[in-house]
Amino acid sequence: MMRICIRGAGDIATGIAVRLMRSGMKVIMLDIAQPTAVRRTVSFSEAVRLGKFTVEDLTAYRAESVYEAIRITDGNNAAVMVCPDGSLIESLRPDAIVDAVIAKKNIGTKISDAPIVIGVGPGFTVGIDCHAVVETKRGHHLGRAIYERGKSAAPNTGIPGNICGYTSERVLRAPCDGVFAGHKNIGDIVRAGDIAAYAGGLPVYCTIDGMLRGLLADGVRAVQGMKCGDIDPRGLEADCMTVSDKALAVAGGVLEALLHFRSLA
Repeated sequence: MMRICIRGAGDIATGIAVRLMRSGMKVIMLDIAQPTAVRRTVSFSEAVRLGKFTVEDLTAYRAESVYEAIRITDGNNAAVMVCPDGSLIESLRPDAIVDAVIAKKNIGTKISDAPIVIGVGPGFTVGIDCHAVVETKRGHHLGRAIYERGKSAAPNTGIPGNICGYTSERVLRAPCDGVFAGHKNIGDIVRAGDIAAYAGGLPVYCTIDGMLRGLLADGVRAVQGMKCGDIDPRGLEADCMTVSDKALAVAGGVLEALLHFRSLA
């Protein structure tokens, strides 16, 4: 049974974890001490803050040691550890590493870190810092596993995916540096102009009508311009409680790559 280390525990990383766990793999995730995931209802990073967190029918627990992490995964749960620099990877000795931090660049993952290394999204090059890359840009190639040496995912455009004609308008951003405090809750139906939260004491206004699909956790220190919320213009038709179509597509590409390289071993 493969033991997989996933760097990151946000919504995309969690979608990957869910698909891998349902395929019988053991998952240990590494994240920062104060996660900045916005889609918190579908992010195992919440286990860092709360001790444990369930997404759909699967649960992740925070682990304080490698031994505890392995014990958690042996119980068919995901383990989440605070390790932003990946320094625990050597002790974990995973069969594969999936870098799903979605930092738009490689923050330190090396092709020599594990027998199989997969980079998710821009910032990775096949044969240089990973064995395969999985595309994260919405469109025809979303979720495609890339194996050709020298190839990378599509570069980051800085423009969020289009939903009902809205792209950048869907994203809420901090107006200044400061501590974040929610005013609305994830799942609330909002209208443009509503106050969704406060950052550094200044209001964060809703930009469009829809469902508040994501919001930073209270107490996170926001930086001006930082993504701090997400509105889905589909409103009541939106789903903020299950893994997204994009996350599942990316997870499918990761699962394919893992099985591809395992078959070659």
